Amino acid sequence: MSKQENNAFVAFMPSGRRGRFPVVTPLLDCARQLGVDIDSVCGGRGICGRCQVVVAEGEFAKHGINSVAEHVSPRGEPENRFDSRKGLAAERRLSCHALLWGDIVIDVPPDSQVHKQVVRKRAEVRDIKMDPAIRLHYCVVEEPDMHNPLGDFERLSLALADQWGLDDLEEIDIRVLRSLQEALRKGEWAVTVAVHRSTRITAVWPGLIDHAYGIAFDIGSTTIAAHLCDLASGEVVNSGGVMNPQIRFGEDLMSRVSYIMMNPGGEVDLTESVRTAINDLAHDVINEVNVRSDSVLNITVVGNPIMHHLFLGINPIELGGAPFALSTNSGMTLWATEVDIDSVNPDARVYFLPCIAGHVGSDTAGVILSEEPHLRDEMTLIVDVGTNAEIILGNRTKLLAASSPTGPAFEGAQISCGQRAAPGAIERLRIDRETLEPRFKVIGSDLWSNEEGFADEIAATGVTGVCGSGIIEALGEMFLSGILLSDGTIDGSMAATSPRIQATDRTFSYVLFEGKITLSVTQNDVRAIQLAKAALFAGTALLMDKMDVDHVDRVVLAGAFGTHIDPKYAMVLGMIPDCGLDRVFSAGNAAGTGARIALLNQQSRDDIQQIVKSITKVETAVEPRFQEHFVKAMAIPHADAPYPQLESEMPELTLRRSAVAASSDQDGGRRRRRRSR
Repeated sequence: MSKQENNAFVAFMPSGRRGRFPVVTPLLDCARQLGVDIDSVCGGRGICGRCQVVVAEGEFAKHGINSVAEHVSPRGEPENRFDSRKGLAAERRLSCHALLWGDIVIDVPPDSQVHKQVVRKRAEVRDIKMDPAIRLHYCVVEEPDMHNPLGDFERLSLALADQWGLDDLEEIDIRVLRSLQEALRKGEWAVTVAVHRSTRITAVWPGLIDHAYGIAFDIGSTTIAAHLCDLASGEVVNSGGVMNPQIRFGEDLMSRVSYIMMNPGGEVDLTESVRTAINDLAHDVINEVNVRSDSVLNITVVGNPIMHHLFLGINPIELGGAPFALSTNSGMTLWATEVDIDSVNPDARVYFLPCIAGHVGSDTAGVILSEEPHLRDEMTLIVDVGTNAEIILGNRTKLLAASSPTGPAFEGAQISCGQRAAPGAIERLRIDRETLEPRFKVIGSDLWSNEEGFADEIAATGVTGVCGSGIIEALGEMFLSGILLSDGTIDGSMAATSPRIQATDRTFSYVLFEGKITLSVTQNDVRAIQLAKAALFAGTALLMDKMDVDHVDRVVLAGAFGTHIDPKYAMVLGMIPDCGLDRVFSAGNAAGTGARIALLNQQSRDDIQQIVKSITKVETAVEPRFQEHFVKAMAIPHADAPYPQLESEMPELTLRRSAVAASSDQDGGRRRRRRSR
């Protein structure tokens, strides 16, 4: 788009909020009008420097635009002045002075966000049999003499075999060999050696070193989590998380593959961004607890196949279309320096767990390690809900796996009032069945909005948006309250009952909150959630078809999002099949737990390698019944799937479904539509 045209498109990442604005509008003004979280305290004078943003360049097929730096005004005097005073990275702009000239995608870095993303991937409490792949061995080495021509490494090997029974040492890596002689002499022939899986020396220090550490990483398409662990005790010493910076290239995985297809060489940028984020995160979790960086000797990583390929520096284009071929589905072991991680010991070993299939990655392998469905008699359904949902169904007899493209709607993206989890975001919501008035909780407060003291407690953050769990509860409550019809239509006739239901062009919306900003659930928001939940349920239904079962005994909700949604509302909306609520469990960050198990127990690495070979992958993209299941699952909770167990625990759901059925009969089976006139 040229500067002379009236309006230009702008999309802000990672929030995903987007809109069209007149050209020469400051980017900060665009962000504020869209409710994008950008910090600024100087009133747009270019003094504080807190409103920095980055222009994402390239073809963005999802938005249908070509984003280039020239679509934002050049640096002016205020930015140059700030650069000379405090420094401004070449790729960064001050959004208060950068003017919109054309269609653009803008990345808002974490340090420019007022309310930082809450990365809800804590380390779950778990008993793990300690048998780490890296072990420390203190040994005394015989000094060299003129009569014994053995090299230092050979004499170290003899000492390790004699004192520790390590008889299978391989040839030493040149990187370790370079430091060996100095360490031996500085330690007066007593050294501590780190040995990987009893075969390979990965580090050597003079004297006694009694602590070694490892980091388990979970690379999600939206967030990256890290857990620093003591390799002797298994204790989680520190945890941390960041947004995945790849979001600026696309909110979902296929968007990122599309970006690479449209921008040859773009995979290098995505690889660099995720490696930088991981390296910085490792640095942070290490330094926050004053751990020596050279004592971090082992890293395990899980992620979906596209994250797997990009982290390893492999172009993921083949995963963008059938047959979705992986470059490898085996576990990978490599040096930290091979993947640009320099914040740990340079000779640290990195193990990436095996992938299962083209769209079912090592994160799912981690979930299996954590939840062990292959050791259970019960028919277990495991759902790891994210931008791409991974689904496991089975028991000790057989395991099936599938992925389903749910998109980012469950995490608040592509929702008009949606946002990532951060202080001020609505995460719980209830609607009065008589008055249709809502009450809610926000992240950062334990009080409901109708309780005394709520306004004071949230004064610092305000109410900023609705995160994924809040969206699910809002739609579930809207359905139970009669605001939302079974086909997903917001019932406009209810506008006569409550001012909360407002006409918006040809559809209606439900107002959750009115203050400095207005938060509403629109008809488009409902459709986005319907599409996501239908894809999720359809994937599950396919696996149930393949397994020839009509029910599941146990449901496990994994992932950060799965941890925080209420199972009741997940069923009300039809995200998961019917099951007793007491048989629905949250596994927390099960993928991250699996990465920790692999970090702390070397046998688990061999086990999961064998398990993934036995899993039957169901490819939803080519299954003819997927579309049939998808269409039926668009209804709330479902067009014909029964929910007897849920209805026995929620009588109001029975009443609501009965009312819907009666209304459908009165209408001759036609879907009701009410439009504003």
